[in-house]
Amino acid sequence: MIYLDYQATTPLAPEAREAMLAWLAGPEAMGFANPHSSHRPGRAAAAAVEVAREQVAALLPPGGRVIFTSGATEAINLAIIGSGRKRLAVSAIEHAAVLDTARFVDPGVTLLPVDGEGLVAPDAPLPDDVGLVAVMQVNNEIGTIQPVGEIAARARAAGALFLCDAVQGAGKIAAPEGADLIALSAHKLYGPKGIGALWVREGVELAPLVHGGGQEGGLRSGTLSPALCAGFGAAATLCKTWWESDGQHVERLWERARDLFADWTLNGSAEHRWHGNLNIRREGLDVARLLSECRTVAISAGSACASGSGRPSHVLRGLGLSDKGTRTAIRIGFGRYTGEEELERAAVAINAAARAQGV
Repeated sequence: MIYLDYQATTPLAPEAREAMLAWLAGPEAMGFANPHSSHRPGRAAAAAVEVAREQVAALLPPGGRVIFTSGATEAINLAIIGSGRKRLAVSAIEHAAVLDTARFVDPGVTLLPVDGEGLVAPDAPLPDDVGLVAVMQVNNEIGTIQPVGEIAARARAAGALFLCDAVQGAGKIAAPEGADLIALSAHKLYGPKGIGALWVREGVELAPLVHGGGQEGGLRSGTLSPALCAGFGAAATLCKTWWESDGQHVERLWERARDLFADWTLNGSAEHRWHGNLNIRREGLDVARLLSECRTVAISAGSACASGSGRPSHVLRGLGLSDKGTRTAIRIGFGRYTGEEELERAAVAINAAARAQGV
């Protein structure tokens, strides 16, 4: 199986797995201790959590704190609901975690449109009474990189908080500028599933969603997993260490992929984009049939969270595609552990399946 679905999840880095194992050991090693206990094993576990917190914070701007959560979805809910802001504006191509939470808080939420390249206009009108603006850094379906710094500055000038879903960009490109709240997820940067984080700028006050023991500074009650934290921290450190080589590797793969799929149409901007995401389409393609025939290649038709819903992609519709057109697109994602020869073999299979449909 050739894995090319890096936007859905990334492989767990061996180094992250090793960091986790010490905290999954049996009774003799005391690695199972509760990090909120005051005895020595508990303090050791707590120290591991704090090391991981610093490692994750190294991916983010100075002047804020990292709150560990179960994932980016919880982080986004904590940011939006916990902010107490009731008038919201979010981009029309946000992840469902943002869109659905925003609609829960503000049924009349303002949707900021994108152009044909999938980019939000920096001068898109904001409501006069807007309290929170959310625009993702890198789109999970088409990979476009938004002008978040400019939008954040406008939100701040309007007296609003700015939330950035940085799930797809964290560990790959520079942290978003000007944000008050940043959500990220470990399993999108070669860490384990089941843990994410919310970065909160100093001075920003939030109300907790989860009440109980008062962990994470009172913002997120519940016993933390030292193993998950350690894996997240190790993965974050690897991203910092291999930043340049990872980026160069992805650029080589991108150039090769563009050649291999030269007769497909690219969805979204080619310039303002994370090049580990290739979202392409062919007129008349039956994507469901193609996916079923390419059994040795793991790719997708869009967001893993929306797969199986039967609904056309709101992201591709935002680009101006018809409902029919949205069902002719595939998403190919690659990264650190993708080999060029793997990509070439996958392209042979995908292109053959498309030609078999006469498109």
